[in-house]
Amino acid sequence: MTLVVRLYWFIALLLLPASLGYLLYKGGGSLAPDALIEAPITLFFFVFFLAWTAIGGYELFFGTSNLRRNYPVLANLRYALELIRPEIQQYFIANNTEEKPFSRERRNLIYRRAKAANDTLAFGTEQDILAEGYRSLYHSLAVKSVAEENIRIDFGGKDCQKPYNASRLNISALSFGALSSNAIAALNKGAAMGNFAHNTGEGGMSEYHLAHGGDIIWQIGTGYFGCRNPDGSFNDDAFAERAILDVVKMIEIKLSQGAKPSHGGVLPGAKVTEEIARIRLVEVGKTVNSPAMHPEFDTPKGLLFFVARLRTLSGGKPVGFKLCLGRKVEFMAIIKAMLETKILPDFITIDGSEGGTGAAPVEFSNRLGTPCIEATYYINQVLVGAGLRDQIRLISAGQTASGFDMLEKIALGADTVNAARSMMIALGCVQAKACNTNECPTGIATQNPARARAIDLKEKSERVKNFQRTTVHAFIELCGAMGFSNPSDLSPSDIISRLEGRATNFDQMFEPLIENQLHSDNIPNSYRDDWHKASAEYF
Repeated sequence: MTLVVRLYWFIALLLLPASLGYLLYKGGGSLAPDALIEAPITLFFFVFFLAWTAIGGYELFFGTSNLRRNYPVLANLRYALELIRPEIQQYFIANNTEEKPFSRERRNLIYRRAKAANDTLAFGTEQDILAEGYRSLYHSLAVKSVAEENIRIDFGGKDCQKPYNASRLNISALSFGALSSNAIAALNKGAAMGNFAHNTGEGGMSEYHLAHGGDIIWQIGTGYFGCRNPDGSFNDDAFAERAILDVVKMIEIKLSQGAKPSHGGVLPGAKVTEEIARIRLVEVGKTVNSPAMHPEFDTPKGLLFFVARLRTLSGGKPVGFKLCLGRKVEFMAIIKAMLETKILPDFITIDGSEGGTGAAPVEFSNRLGTPCIEATYYINQVLVGAGLRDQIRLISAGQTASGFDMLEKIALGADTVNAARSMMIALGCVQAKACNTNECPTGIATQNPARARAIDLKEKSERVKNFQRTTVHAFIELCGAMGFSNPSDLSPSDIISRLEGRATNFDQMFEPLIENQLHSDNIPNSYRDDWHKASAEYF
């Protein structure tokens, strides 16, 4: 018997009866209200002891918690403190640079830029610039100005009939369902005001994505939401009906995502409301499965035939695919399929394994996939080595909060950059990490209308626009400071990383390929085995 259990019995068997007896004594044998008022202190202790006895008795005899059974009542202090631990950690303990995934310094930068406030830094950097892995840039004495036409870039390959001129920074995949209607509408309005693109996420193209005319990248996931038959197969007519909308600028086939690569999903029937069912073309109240793989194809060639099919159905709009890089031999298999079929995607979106805006299994989020910067470098090099790089655009996504985050991804091979959580922070996200609870305190990652009403559409859309504009401006200033008038001239050798106490660049850390090198007999060791094993017939 623990000391706390002894305390419980002391209160239940001695103090509670004693306080009750004293109240009866003061009231002349009565517990009438007038009598109780005469002894307020004793009344307080009686109520306190009664509550302690009731709560403690339940926990001692019926509780399922080990702590509560051994430490009735007092154990709840531990759970109360644990409940507020994240807030205490964030507000009072963590310094400006140590929080994950976005440090206070990075969040504050997003907030200030979203509000068009002063975003300068006083008294020097707080970063440890000599730390292992710290990345930086070398400036030039010949500072350049970046031409206006180089701030945007065209998407659309040889088979594309309707190319799209894209901003260098766009909104990454954010589904209605994961985010509230007000959040999606504010993002879309911000995209329209700032002339940049808004990815729908795999949850379908809702009226909130279309509400304000922002350019749309329609993402098609394994559930084919918004373009499916009742059995879950792809519906050509339903896809074509929406893909030809003027506001839809590009189509993205989602193979995998950084937060949970190669993991499907289940939408419980209880969450399939009439609105969700209408948007996703599913039955109200019926559980919907999103498989881990696409039902329409299961080979690299099949993927490319699907790309061509969607391009035709959309009237010739740019079509690409998104993946989190996993087994490299499988990506090389896709490259071989491109070479054999002569079918090329217009773009490839690279999602880093550090990504994630909603909920994901811990093991998948922590341990699967390739980080964004490594994946971007690798995919760019493979496309160069295969002789395809100049025909395919690359989009890179993974924790983009600043102009430097944009620049390093573009230097490593990307043409444009997507951001999701940064855009959520611009909307007012406080990194409460409650995205999977439907209780987001800011009304962003929730389907609770009472919470979602906190988002002021006019103000928050302006903040989304401001964040994108000022971040692109910072990126352009960095390019000029490095001596580049065109961001496309950046290269991996421009990104400096601390490695074993010295500065090195990415071309020194990894092995670069030259144009068409994969077609030669001189394939570097780090690529050779995967290239020879890869087949266009299977993943």
